[in-house]
Amino acid sequence: MNWFEQIDGYCERTDFTYWSEPLNALTNLAFIIAALILWRRSAGIPMARVLSAILFIIGVGSFLFHTHATIWASVADVAPIGVFILTYLFVVNRDIVPMGGWMAAFATALFIPYAAALVPVLNRIPFVAISNFYWTVPILLILYAIFLRRKPQIARGFLIGAALLAVSIIIRSLDEILCDVIPIGTHFIWHILNGIMLGWMIHVYIRHMLATARTGR
Repeated sequence: MNWFEQIDGYCERTDFTYWSEPLNALTNLAFIIAALILWRRSAGIPMARVLSAILFIIGVGSFLFHTHATIWASVADVAPIGVFILTYLFVVNRDIVPMGGWMAAFATALFIPYAAALVPVLNRIPFVAISNFYWTVPILLILYAIFLRRKPQIARGFLIGAALLAVSIIIRSLDEILCDVIPIGTHFIWHILNGIMLGWMIHVYIRHMLATARTGR
């Protein structure tokens, strides 16, 4: 594999100069700003700090991809997203469901076969196939919201997160479809909405942990 092979996957990019995707690059500030805000709010909640740090890295990785546009930068973009998903699932399983540590880790690992089974199904649906993997996340959030319906604040928080992410995925999927109509593309909106959505999900976790600390259960 040539790690320095360049990738042109977005409307905004017209060549392989560093700043060919200025909006796609600079809107990664949404992740970084959300991470800094949530870092300050997560004092005393170690895993919220971990999630905030990963969110910061997501912003950096995505910036690298939308400037360098290479395979190595694509990995730097995608890998932190996967780490965030698995880390968030773990803290939900451990602290919100709740489960014991080993059981939470096992339940988190089930995301891999879940996604592997669902992606081929999503591939068969026109338009949805464009962002097939990403759709596994709002679907899972809805399933968790149903499972946690006896915790209405958590369930509502997950449903809001699922709705935000669904809108964001739709906008991401429209990027190249609307190139002729919107030359700058729509991918930069995906960054902004995802920064809000991931920050919201960390907020939902922080709120639960603070409430748990107050009530002692």
